[in-house]
Amino acid sequence: MDKRVLALVSACALGALALTSCGSGGSGGGGGGTDADGKATLKLVAADYGDKESNSSKNYWNKVAAAFTAANPGITVDVQVVNWNDIDKQVKTMIQSGNVPDILQTGGYADKVADDLLYKAEDVLSPATRGDLIDSFATAGQVKGVQYGIPFVSSARALFYNKAVFQQAGITQPPTSWEELRKDAELVKAKVPGVTPYALPLGPEEAQGESMIWELGDGGGPTGKDGAYTLNSQANVDTFRWLKSGLVDPGLTYANPATTDRKTAFADFAAGKAAMLNGHPSLIQMAQAGKVDYGVAPIPGKDGPLSSTLGVADWMMAFKKNGHRDQIRKFLDFAYAKDNQLAFDETYNLMPVTQSALQELTTGGKHQDLQPFFALLPHAVFYPLGDTTWDAVSAEIKKSVGSAVSGDPAKVLGDLQKKAQDAVANK
Repeated sequence: MDKRVLALVSACALGALALTSCGSGGSGGGGGGTDADGKATLKLVAADYGDKESNSSKNYWNKVAAAFTAANPGITVDVQVVNWNDIDKQVKTMIQSGNVPDILQTGGYADKVADDLLYKAEDVLSPATRGDLIDSFATAGQVKGVQYGIPFVSSARALFYNKAVFQQAGITQPPTSWEELRKDAELVKAKVPGVTPYALPLGPEEAQGESMIWELGDGGGPTGKDGAYTLNSQANVDTFRWLKSGLVDPGLTYANPATTDRKTAFADFAAGKAAMLNGHPSLIQMAQAGKVDYGVAPIPGKDGPLSSTLGVADWMMAFKKNGHRDQIRKFLDFAYAKDNQLAFDETYNLMPVTQSALQELTTGGKHQDLQPFFALLPHAVFYPLGDTTWDAVSAEIKKSVGSAVSGDPAKVLGDLQKKAQDAVANK
């Protein structure tokens, strides 16, 4: 997913933006929005899940848009696909300039709810489409009990390891604890020159994910049981102190994790240049393409495997400003049809968010490589997606949490906690 999911509780229980739309403006709720000639143009901006031009998400969305317009001649869809590093910034700029989209597919929705920009999910999805969403994902799209975020794809994290590198280093099984991981990394460094023992990406692409995975390993995380931010909890500070002393200072990872993005870590693993990293299912295809003999295991925690892995959902949302409610509803019902959902999930080896796609993926016999992730997902935990300050707080984490493994973790996390508390106070 360059660039950037919630428990499939029942079945298997358990991932940028549109330009301004043509048509009648207005702030909202109605279902009109046709142009003077009786036609309408929807603007869709979506995140790019590909890692090269040939598998860019624009190829998928262009096909969906063309098929939709063929079935609905009065509605056209303009597609813009934006890479994950730029999408948050571009979305913010578009909204601030009044260039508000019709449909956005990206990583978060709650800040748009806070600004009263979005249609409710029930306004832009038919009952059949809403009923096909996996319940836990639909719930995760809620703010104060009302669903605005529409899950689009899901994923979960697990430890990937290079079996050939492990064999060269004399390692017989994947690590289950931080100390085992450190010892394995030392063996790789000593016996397999030129390979990064553990790929630690704390750069701005998705530092909030990698940091949360490690924090979970010591019972921490971005929030406490009451939902309040706890970015500088003792558990989190201890986690980053261990990363600094256990991996970074001994040279068992990148020289500067704060400037290393997940895209780089994934590419290194797929090229056989990294022994271990935390990854999601789309890394499977990359590893296979690079002919890497890989294994997947639960993520090591401080004293043993994580009981709860990180789950992630990426979201679809519909903006009210251009008044295209009915046209958006038609497009989203089309995009969430089983065949379209399967096409996207299978292109990027991602997890589904609809019951129909899940049923197909788990019973079709073609996706044995995803079984470890299906097994982990019932125990997944998630970002505080329904908190309307999370997008802003997440952006701050992306920018600076990586410096906690080169500087003073307590200071870095303390500064982040203050920014989070300021965001809460000002919402």
